[in-house]
Amino acid sequence: MKKGRLKLHKVWIADDDEAIRLVLEESLSSSGFETMTFSSGEELIKELENTKPDLVITDVQMPGMLGYDILKHINNNFEDLPVIVMTAFADMQAAIESFGGGAFEYIPKPFDLEAAIEIINRALETKPKTKGLKKNTKLDIIGESPAMQEVFRSIGKLSNTIATVLIQGESGTGKELIANSLHKNSPRHDMPFIALNMADIPKELVESELFGHEKGSFTGAVDQRIGRFEQANGGTLFLDEIGDMPLDSQTRLLRVLSNKEFYRVGGDKPVKVDVRIIAATHQNLNNLVSQKIFREDLFYRLNVIKIIVPPLKERKEDIEDLSKYFLKNFASSLDEDLRVLDDETKEIMNKYDWPGNVRQLENVCYWLTLMSPSQNVKVKDLPNEVKELEIADMPSTSWEDGLQNWLKNVSMNIDSGLSEIAITKIEKMLIKTALERSNGKKNDAAQILGWGRNTLSKKMKEHGI
Repeated sequence: MKKGRLKLHKVWIADDDEAIRLVLEESLSSSGFETMTFSSGEELIKELENTKPDLVITDVQMPGMLGYDILKHINNNFEDLPVIVMTAFADMQAAIESFGGGAFEYIPKPFDLEAAIEIINRALETKPKTKGLKKNTKLDIIGESPAMQEVFRSIGKLSNTIATVLIQGESGTGKELIANSLHKNSPRHDMPFIALNMADIPKELVESELFGHEKGSFTGAVDQRIGRFEQANGGTLFLDEIGDMPLDSQTRLLRVLSNKEFYRVGGDKPVKVDVRIIAATHQNLNNLVSQKIFREDLFYRLNVIKIIVPPLKERKEDIEDLSKYFLKNFASSLDEDLRVLDDETKEIMNKYDWPGNVRQLENVCYWLTLMSPSQNVKVKDLPNEVKELEIADMPSTSWEDGLQNWLKNVSMNIDSGLSEIAITKIEKMLIKTALERSNGKKNDAAQILGWGRNTLSKKMKEHGI
């Protein structure tokens, strides 16, 4: 009996760069795919009139028709044709326009060919339905580092949903900006976005802030007040520093999330609401649950999808671009000459740990715009805390003195969370030291640390090791 020939998956590639087309064509062909390449979007669209592939890979920036135009055309005309978008200009907006436009995946250039083939296979196996976002809004979140690319991918993939999201990251990393972006690029983009920082509210006023109160419900309640839940009805409520919410208020919040209704303080009529919740914290909520100061059921309710925002010290390749952005904005808003960092200044800023994260960098750029004596910023023009050396470089009589100096430096740039910042840094150092000593063997490393293997694995996951 004559055997039928195995059907090969057809993959089309659109890129104006001939080298990219050749590399992808050769790699995919050797992996068992039938390929066809196009130097423009117009060529690919024209060929779609005659036949249809199983998958399309397209660059974003091409003369004439952009990759997003190809994506839109496929989205409007085909239900089950997955599209993978690749771009050398990897930023949050590219991720949002890719995923929001219905792309299966978004790949920043340069990319690993094996990883790309794995993505192609996954797309062909799942055969996703294409779907598009009607509107997306640009917000300035800057970062080319791998850690920020993961954040952008998460924002992009969530751009067409109203899923509950928990954003975790140190103070000053831009958690509210990310929450705002999630809202602006969601189906609720034209409804209210209400932000509330739990750490800023006195404990006794939390429930009034969240749920409002009736006139006369307590001393000082001279009028009825509408709370943040009602203000956000139909839109998004961003609860920043959720770990600081009192336990009693956590119970009421959980009830609202379950029943979608609440009572104002002093009220006897239920108020129905439809609100998307995005929460954020700089704390480890797992630890707060273990300490019985955060409800476990609320944690699982909020922790549907987690976005971890890296501290600036873990994305130092972004410092120069962020600095340029802030300096340009402040020069314009303050009507000052544009300040430019010289190479030595950039080097010092890259060595600094930025305990206050992006917010601290923004403040330093504001300070430089006002205080630097010339347009060309030199090391001597930097604030003193940025010029100070880190622990490892500090000439001190003991490591305790060095640690003490570092703690003083960190405390000058934050309002809270010193203990968690220090403990996190020390735990990372302990784990890395033990793994180095044990040549990467977890059992031996756990024994060196005096921990159980499960504890070590959990800590490594928490710290991204």
